[in-house]
Amino acid sequence: MPRSRLFLEPAPGAWIAWSVLSTQPAPADAPARAQPANSLGLILPTYPQRRKTLPDASELMAMCARAESAGAGALWACDHLFWHTPNLECLSAVTLAALATNEVTVGSCVMQLPLRSPQAVAKQVASISHLSEGRTVLGVGVGARRGEYLAAGEAFASRASRLDKGIETLRRAWSGAGPTGYLQLPPPPRVPIWIGGSSEAALRRAARLGDGWIPLFISPSEYGPAMERLDKEADRARRDPAVITRAMVVFAALGGGRVREAGLDWMASLYSLAPSAFRGHLLAGTATQVADMLGAYLDAGASHVAVFVTNDDPLAAFEDLAAEVLGRAEAGVR
Repeated sequence: MPRSRLFLEPAPGAWIAWSVLSTQPAPADAPARAQPANSLGLILPTYPQRRKTLPDASELMAMCARAESAGAGALWACDHLFWHTPNLECLSAVTLAALATNEVTVGSCVMQLPLRSPQAVAKQVASISHLSEGRTVLGVGVGARRGEYLAAGEAFASRASRLDKGIETLRRAWSGAGPTGYLQLPPPPRVPIWIGGSSEAALRRAARLGDGWIPLFISPSEYGPAMERLDKEADRARRDPAVITRAMVVFAALGGGRVREAGLDWMASLYSLAPSAFRGHLLAGTATQVADMLGAYLDAGASHVAVFVTNDDPLAAFEDLAAEVLGRAEAGVR
């Protein structure tokens, strides 16, 4: 029987507890099923850097099932249509995660929507939401690689405006509105849309249009002030800030010895940049040490933390981290 999913309740200075997701009534404009608030997520290894082959379906599905049993609250897949290393297509991986699990949220972290037809994405994601019984979140962003847009035959300069229009198209499709005779019937439930990206533009977009914000490469000391700006932007957009889930992507290298150096090398390979570019953006150490570092994001306002383990086989490290945090809760350790 799967263990309870891991859910975070941040409090000043320490981990407080891991408990079952709240079932409080959702706001009237919220998606049909609860988003993965107060939880720990795993980013799936669809971008291997050391192994020579991509994970196959059975391997990926077994990993998803074990991560759920370990207590994951969400499973995420990253997205690039064109990249310098082999990778699995995002929504294909999300579909496998949905079919391999029963309770966890599954989603993209994040899809570059301007590279795709939003009408087609609406149908694909509605199908995944149906197969997962409403457990799907669509993370979207603009990306930052001009060459990827060139390869896809899409304009790089207009990607932000196309993302905004794409989000409107998705919501219109899921509402049942659309060209006469070409509706997605029956209208699917509205899927939560989380906005990725760490820029001020991404923050403002999350405040105006998002059900959540999931940046990366932001330190805990930066995250708290960003949450305050998010609240102000939501107020300016006449939205209740409380309906926006606050999430964070963190890179983590777990273990001893030269684990930090190995993690930095893995990130350098993933992004094709120098290891020094990531020195301030990698949590490294034992499960106990990394759990302490994650606590700083909770204190700063994050309610969901998606962990990107810097390893082609992240499951053992994630299980260790999950066991550490769950053990603290069971022992009542603050």
